[in-house]
Amino acid sequence: MKIGLLNGPNLNMLGKREPEIYGKLTLDDIYEALKNQAGKEHEIIAFQSNIEGELINFIQLADERGIEFIIFNPGAYTHTSIALKDAISGVKVKVIEVHISNVYKREKYRQKSYISSVCIGKISGFGLESYEMALYYILKKACKK
Repeated sequence: MKIGLLNGPNLNMLGKREPEIYGKLTLDDIYEALKNQAGKEHEIIAFQSNIEGELINFIQLADERGIEFIIFNPGAYTHTSIALKDAISGVKVKVIEVHISNVYKREKYRQKSYISSVCIGKISGFGLESYEMALYYILKKACKK
């Protein structure tokens, strides 16, 4: 199975940006941890962009690339992008929204997500484990047929 790992704006700065909120892990750390968790029988396709349209393109092309699930941290676009919501609504791929920090303990504007209503779930506040929990769901729950 192919699983997308999609990260939005400023997440390329993980490990450098506000470590008191986001910790010291990097996107490479997240990717490596998920690759190890997924094993050789599953492929993790990772992509990060600071550009909203590139994130939309990844989502729109997921079906034809054979991606069945996307683990998606949209960063600040969570709170602003109707376009990402529309992109998710327009594809068959299932999306799990993840956040490193607990958005409900932060500024009020971070508590609104435009994409939650079109995702199969949302995991927030557990750092790297937010991603790992999403992958656990995909591998242990969603893959049972």
